[in-house]
Amino acid sequence: MLFIVRMVLLSVHFIVASLVGLVVCLVRPFNPDNSRIAGRLYASLALPILGVRVQSERLPVRPAPCVYVANHQSNYDLFVMGGIIAPRTVSLGKKSLKYVPLFGQLYWLSGNVLIDRGNALRSRQSMAKTTETLRHRNTSIWFFAEGTRNPSGQLLPFKKGAFQMAIAAGVPIVPVCASSYMRHIDLNRWNSGTVLIEALPEISTTGLGPEDVPTLLAQCHAQMQQRIRELDARVVQGDLSADT
Repeated sequence: MLFIVRMVLLSVHFIVASLVGLVVCLVRPFNPDNSRIAGRLYASLALPILGVRVQSERLPVRPAPCVYVANHQSNYDLFVMGGIIAPRTVSLGKKSLKYVPLFGQLYWLSGNVLIDRGNALRSRQSMAKTTETLRHRNTSIWFFAEGTRNPSGQLLPFKKGAFQMAIAAGVPIVPVCASSYMRHIDLNRWNSGTVLIEALPEISTTGLGPEDVPTLLAQCHAQMQQRIRELDARVVQGDLSADT
Protein backbone atom coordinates (compact mmCIF):
# COMPACT_ATOMS: atom_id res chain seq x y z
CA MET A 1 0.00 0.00 0.00
CA LEU A 2 2.79 2.42 0.89
CA PHE A 3 4.44 1.72 -2.46
CA ILE A 4 1.25 2.63 -4.33
CA VAL A 5 0.83 5.86 -2.37
CA ARG A 6 4.41 6.77 -3.11
CA MET A 7 4.01 6.14 -6.84
CA VAL A 8 0.93 8.38 -6.98
CA LEU A 9 2.69 11.18 -5.11
CA LEU A 10 5.82 10.72 -7.20
CA SER A 11 3.79 10.99 -10.42
CA VAL A 12 2.22 14.26 -9.27
CA HIS A 13 5.61 15.61 -8.24
CA PHE A 14 7.14 14.56 -11.56
CA ILE A 15 4.51 16.49 -13.52
CA VAL A 16 4.78 19.61 -11.37
CA ALA A 17 8.60 19.58 -11.40
CA SER A 18 8.59 19.12 -15.18
CA LEU A 19 6.25 22.07 -15.67
CA VAL A 20 8.33 24.32 -13.41
CA GLY A 21 11.49 23.20 -15.18
CA LEU A 22 9.95 23.94 -18.58
CA VAL A 23 9.15 27.49 -17.50
CA VAL A 24 12.79 27.98 -16.45
CA CYS A 25 14.05 26.52 -19.72
CA LEU A 26 11.74 28.63 -21.86
CA VAL A 27 13.13 31.74 -20.19
CA ARG A 28 16.72 30.63 -20.92
CA PRO A 29 16.58 27.79 -23.47
CA PHE A 30 19.60 25.50 -23.90
CA ASN A 31 21.50 27.10 -21.03
CA PRO A 32 23.91 24.32 -19.88
CA ASP A 33 23.08 25.06 -16.22
CA ASN A 34 19.43 24.14 -16.79
CA SER A 35 20.24 20.46 -16.22
CA ARG A 36 21.48 21.16 -12.70
CA ILE A 37 18.33 23.15 -11.89
CA ALA A 38 16.06 20.47 -13.37
CA GLY A 39 17.90 17.74 -11.46
CA ARG A 40 17.36 19.52 -8.18
CA LEU A 41 13.71 20.13 -8.98
CA TYR A 42 13.17 16.41 -9.52
CA ALA A 43 15.25 15.26 -6.54
CA SER A 44 14.06 17.80 -3.97
CA LEU A 45 10.71 16.19 -3.12
CA ALA A 46 11.13 12.83 -4.83
CA LEU A 47 13.61 11.53 -2.26
CA PRO A 48 11.39 12.34 0.76
CA ILE A 49 8.41 10.84 -1.08
CA LEU A 50 10.38 7.65 -1.74
CA GLY A 51 11.77 7.56 1.78
CA VAL A 52 15.28 7.33 0.35
CA ARG A 53 18.29 9.06 1.86
CA VAL A 54 21.18 9.98 -0.42
CA GLN A 55 24.57 10.48 1.20
CA SER A 56 27.11 12.06 -1.11
CA GLU A 57 30.83 12.15 -0.49
CA ARG A 58 33.36 14.13 -2.51
CA LEU A 59 30.66 15.56 -4.72
CA PRO A 60 31.41 15.65 -8.47
CA VAL A 61 31.92 19.42 -8.74
CA ARG A 62 34.95 20.95 -10.43
CA PRO A 63 35.46 24.40 -11.99
CA ALA A 64 36.75 23.21 -15.37
CA PRO A 65 35.17 20.93 -18.01
CA CYS A 66 35.41 17.18 -17.56
CA VAL A 67 33.62 13.97 -18.49
CA TYR A 68 31.66 12.42 -15.63
CA VAL A 69 31.19 8.64 -15.88
CA ALA A 70 28.52 7.10 -13.63
CA ASN A 71 26.84 3.73 -13.17
CA HIS A 72 23.22 3.57 -14.36
CA GLN A 73 20.75 1.45 -12.38
CA SER A 74 17.19 2.51 -13.11
CA ASN A 75 14.90 5.41 -13.98
CA TYR A 76 15.13 6.37 -10.30
CA ASP A 77 18.62 7.69 -11.12
CA LEU A 78 16.86 10.89 -12.14
CA PHE A 79 15.92 11.42 -8.48
CA VAL A 80 18.88 9.73 -6.79
CA MET A 81 21.54 11.59 -8.79
CA GLY A 82 19.57 14.66 -9.79
CA GLY A 83 20.66 16.58 -6.72
CA ILE A 84 24.41 16.17 -7.33
CA ILE A 85 24.65 17.41 -10.91
CA ALA A 86 27.48 19.94 -11.13
CA PRO A 87 27.04 23.41 -12.67
CA ARG A 88 27.21 23.60 -16.47
CA THR A 89 26.89 19.84 -16.93
CA VAL A 90 24.81 18.25 -19.67
CA SER A 91 24.30 14.63 -20.64
CA LEU A 92 23.84 12.50 -23.74
CA GLY A 93 20.54 10.77 -24.38
CA LYS A 94 18.62 8.98 -27.09
CA LYS A 95 16.90 11.19 -29.65
CA SER A 96 13.60 9.45 -28.81
CA LEU A 97 13.66 11.07 -25.34
CA LYS A 98 12.67 14.33 -27.02
CA TYR A 99 9.18 12.96 -27.57
CA VAL A 100 8.48 11.84 -23.99
CA PRO A 101 5.74 14.19 -22.72
CA LEU A 102 7.08 16.99 -20.48
CA PHE A 103 10.34 15.29 -19.55
CA GLY A 104 11.55 15.02 -23.14
CA GLN A 105 10.98 18.67 -23.89
CA LEU A 106 12.62 19.66 -20.60
CA TYR A 107 15.60 17.41 -21.35
CA TRP A 108 16.04 18.97 -24.78
CA LEU A 109 15.63 22.59 -23.62
CA SER A 110 18.09 21.95 -20.78
CA GLY A 111 20.87 21.78 -23.37
CA ASN A 112 21.41 18.02 -23.21
CA VAL A 113 22.69 16.31 -26.35
CA LEU A 114 20.34 13.99 -28.22
CA ILE A 115 21.97 11.15 -30.16
CA ASP A 116 20.35 9.40 -33.11
CA ARG A 117 21.70 5.90 -32.48
CA GLY A 118 20.02 4.59 -35.63
CA ASN A 119 22.01 6.96 -37.83
CA ALA A 120 25.77 6.47 -37.52
CA LEU A 121 26.65 9.68 -39.39
CA ARG A 122 24.39 11.91 -37.29
CA SER A 123 25.58 10.18 -34.13
CA ARG A 124 29.22 10.94 -35.02
CA GLN A 125 28.30 14.54 -35.83
CA SER A 126 26.60 14.93 -32.44
CA MET A 127 29.62 13.46 -30.65
CA ALA A 128 31.96 15.80 -32.53
CA LYS A 129 29.79 18.78 -31.62
CA THR A 130 29.81 17.69 -27.97
CA THR A 131 33.60 17.40 -28.02
CA GLU A 132 33.80 21.00 -29.24
CA THR A 133 31.48 21.99 -26.38
CA LEU A 134 33.90 20.43 -23.90
CA ARG A 135 36.83 22.26 -25.46
CA HIS A 136 35.44 25.74 -25.84
CA ARG A 137 32.24 26.30 -23.83
CA ASN A 138 33.27 25.47 -20.27
CA THR A 139 30.68 22.71 -20.13
CA SER A 140 31.04 19.18 -18.73
CA ILE A 141 29.36 16.04 -20.04
CA TRP A 142 27.71 13.32 -17.93
CA PHE A 143 27.81 9.77 -19.28
CA PHE A 144 26.22 6.52 -18.16
CA ALA A 145 29.02 4.55 -19.81
CA GLU A 146 27.30 1.16 -19.59
CA GLY A 147 24.80 2.43 -22.14
CA THR A 148 21.78 0.86 -20.47
CA ARG A 149 20.14 0.41 -17.06
CA ASN A 150 21.82 -2.22 -14.92
CA PRO A 151 20.64 -2.88 -11.32
CA SER A 152 22.92 -5.87 -10.68
CA GLY A 153 25.83 -4.12 -8.96
CA GLN A 154 28.23 -5.77 -11.42
CA LEU A 155 29.18 -3.17 -14.04
CA LEU A 156 28.53 -4.02 -17.66
CA PRO A 157 31.29 -3.34 -20.19
CA PHE A 158 31.67 0.39 -20.83
CA LYS A 159 31.03 2.00 -24.19
CA LYS A 160 33.99 3.85 -25.67
CA GLY A 161 32.29 7.17 -26.43
CA ALA A 162 32.94 8.92 -23.11
CA PHE A 163 36.63 8.03 -23.18
CA GLN A 164 37.13 8.92 -26.83
CA MET A 165 35.52 12.29 -26.18
CA ALA A 166 37.58 12.99 -23.05
CA ILE A 167 40.85 12.25 -24.87
CA ALA A 168 39.84 14.25 -27.95
CA ALA A 169 38.92 17.25 -25.81
CA GLY A 170 41.90 16.85 -23.46
CA VAL A 171 39.73 16.87 -20.32
CA PRO A 172 39.82 14.49 -17.32
CA ILE A 173 37.44 11.67 -16.48
CA VAL A 174 35.65 11.94 -13.12
CA PRO A 175 34.12 8.56 -12.07
CA VAL A 176 30.91 8.81 -10.02
CA CYS A 177 29.86 5.68 -8.12
CA ALA A 178 26.47 4.99 -6.56
CA SER A 179 25.82 2.01 -4.31
CA SER A 180 23.56 -0.68 -5.75
CA TYR A 181 20.39 0.81 -4.34
CA MET A 182 18.03 -1.25 -6.48
CA ARG A 183 19.13 -4.30 -4.47
CA HIS A 184 18.87 -2.67 -1.05
CA ILE A 185 15.96 -0.21 -0.89
CA ASP A 186 12.40 -1.28 -0.06
CA LEU A 187 9.74 1.24 -1.04
CA ASN A 188 7.17 -0.52 1.14
CA ARG A 189 9.05 0.58 4.25
CA TRP A 190 8.71 4.05 5.76
CA ASN A 191 12.50 4.46 5.64
CA SER A 192 13.29 2.82 2.33
CA GLY A 193 17.06 2.84 2.61
CA THR A 194 20.22 4.83 1.96
CA VAL A 195 22.17 5.38 -1.24
CA LEU A 196 25.86 6.20 -1.02
CA ILE A 197 27.35 8.24 -3.86
CA GLU A 198 31.00 9.09 -4.23
CA ALA A 199 33.08 10.87 -6.86
CA LEU A 200 36.50 9.28 -7.28
CA PRO A 201 39.67 11.24 -8.01
CA GLU A 202 39.79 12.44 -11.59
CA ILE A 203 41.72 10.47 -14.20
CA SER A 204 43.89 12.66 -16.40
CA THR A 205 43.86 12.28 -20.19
CA THR A 206 46.86 14.55 -20.73
CA GLY A 207 49.14 13.14 -23.41
CA LEU A 208 46.76 10.34 -24.33
CA GLY A 209 45.67 9.47 -27.86
CA PRO A 210 43.00 7.27 -29.47
CA GLU A 211 45.17 4.20 -28.95
CA ASP A 212 44.92 4.73 -25.19
CA VAL A 213 41.11 4.46 -25.05
CA PRO A 214 41.03 0.74 -24.08
CA THR A 215 43.48 1.29 -21.20
CA LEU A 216 41.68 4.39 -19.94
CA LEU A 217 38.32 2.60 -20.15
CA ALA A 218 39.64 -0.44 -18.28
CA GLN A 219 41.19 1.73 -15.56
CA CYS A 220 37.95 3.63 -14.97
CA HIS A 221 35.85 0.46 -15.02
CA ALA A 222 38.09 -1.30 -12.49
CA GLN A 223 38.19 1.65 -10.11
CA MET A 224 34.43 2.11 -10.21
CA GLN A 225 33.65 -1.60 -9.78
CA GLN A 226 35.90 -1.80 -6.74
CA ARG A 227 34.39 1.30 -5.16
CA ILE A 228 30.81 0.20 -5.82
CA ARG A 229 31.54 -3.08 -4.04
CA GLU A 230 32.93 -1.14 -1.09
CA LEU A 231 29.91 1.17 -0.98
CA ASP A 232 27.56 -1.83 -1.14
CA ALA A 233 29.40 -3.49 1.74
CA ARG A 234 29.00 -0.35 3.84
CA VAL A 235 25.26 -0.24 3.13
CA VAL A 236 24.86 -3.91 4.11
CA GLN A 237 26.89 -3.40 7.29
CA GLY A 238 25.06 -0.20 8.17
CA ASP A 239 28.28 1.81 8.02
CA LEU A 240 26.86 5.06 6.67
CA SER A 241 29.33 7.44 8.27
CA ALA A 242 31.41 9.64 5.99
CA ASP A 243 34.33 7.70 4.57
CA THR A 244 37.43 9.83 4.66
